[in-house]
Amino acid sequence: MNKTLLILQREYLIRVKKKSFIIMTFLGPLLMAALMVVPIVLATMRDVGSKSVVVLDETGWFAGKFESGEQMSFIIAEQPLDSLKKEVIKGKFDFLVHIPATQLNVPSNAELYSIKQPSVSVRSYVRNVIKTEVENRKLMASGIDPEVIRQSKTTVNVLTYQLGADGELKKSYTDVQSALGFISALLIYFFIFLFGSQVMRGVIEEKTNRIIEVIVSSVKPFQLMLGKVLGIALVGLTQFLLWVILTMGIYLVLMGIFGSEIVQQPAAMSGELIQQVPEEQMDAVTKGMSEVFEVVRTINFPLILFSFAFYFLGGYLLYAALFAAIGSAVDNETDVQQFMLPVSLPLILGIVMMNFLINNTDSSLAFWLSIIPLTSPIVMMVRIPFGVPVWELTLSMAVLVGGFLFTTWIAARIYRTGILMYGKKVSWGELWKWLRY
Repeated sequence: MNKTLLILQREYLIRVKKKSFIIMTFLGPLLMAALMVVPIVLATMRDVGSKSVVVLDETGWFAGKFESGEQMSFIIAEQPLDSLKKEVIKGKFDFLVHIPATQLNVPSNAELYSIKQPSVSVRSYVRNVIKTEVENRKLMASGIDPEVIRQSKTTVNVLTYQLGADGELKKSYTDVQSALGFISALLIYFFIFLFGSQVMRGVIEEKTNRIIEVIVSSVKPFQLMLGKVLGIALVGLTQFLLWVILTMGIYLVLMGIFGSEIVQQPAAMSGELIQQVPEEQMDAVTKGMSEVFEVVRTINFPLILFSFAFYFLGGYLLYAALFAAIGSAVDNETDVQQFMLPVSLPLILGIVMMNFLINNTDSSLAFWLSIIPLTSPIVMMVRIPFGVPVWELTLSMAVLVGGFLFTTWIAARIYRTGILMYGKKVSWGELWKWLRY
């Protein structure tokens, strides 16, 4: 056991002292914090300047329909089109909107001229104004009041409840549960391959450099493999925890720097919106906010976090042992493909089946895939947000532990022979012989 701890310590210290580990440990949180803060800062920047838009309306339908604001100011012109184009070229106007008259006097197209590429917001606003006015006139021509159509539009919400055995009602939110299961499964899939491949590369590197011959003279192959797998697992956990801590720290610092601008802009905008939004819509907003808090209350975060940690560690240990066996059987990374696909196929299957599993979490296929240890780290995380019976969760965890021990035993038998094999192309038949030694 002491030798295993020494191997674990060696694998851990070698990797945490690497420049790549240190750089990614600090660069990763910076990028993640920037992804959270930068969009908010950019969205609240109001000093981009107002764009001047000249409108040439040959139909006469849109007088007073284009309303000027902080971002765009509209001017209705009656000059010829060519002269207005020249003024745009000279820089007097940023954009020129030309609404040509048609034979039926029903405009269906508009032309937007500018020196630079127009933004999406400008195009969308012009299109929506024209579309709304044309639709309103068509309805009025048919004797239909457009206001009646707008008032008839209704949003229908379907509330879902889960019935307990004692008749207790519990609200369920399928969209939120699906998102939680999907994200959790993807993270586990990503981390298993990220850190599992590090185990495989480490074995290949030591085997190629013949360092492993020296190590194995004083350490049993099983102890070496177990120490390597656990050491890299600690490296992954260390980096993950540092990412979480540093990301939150950098995020709080950036919010402290830009916080005043970020808070003041929504506050000013909310003041304007409160004056414009009718009381019934304000009631809908308040109801929506309370529903968000209710969604948060219905999620069993302690169970999800515990299950995520367990299935991440269990799945990593299971697959890392197999990746270590693959690394011991080959001499370079170009030869691993024939073994990697069959080994990683169950994980890929779990990802491919996620869409079906989210819609059929109680099916027999979902049950068995969440019990089989090769697929349970992915599939069970998809099912847990929807609610899983305690006995199924316990059985899945117990089988995963047993699967890890069994695959470690198999991997150790391949590992003890493969680490000392050089210059030979290994086949599946050869691996079977190694298992029987």
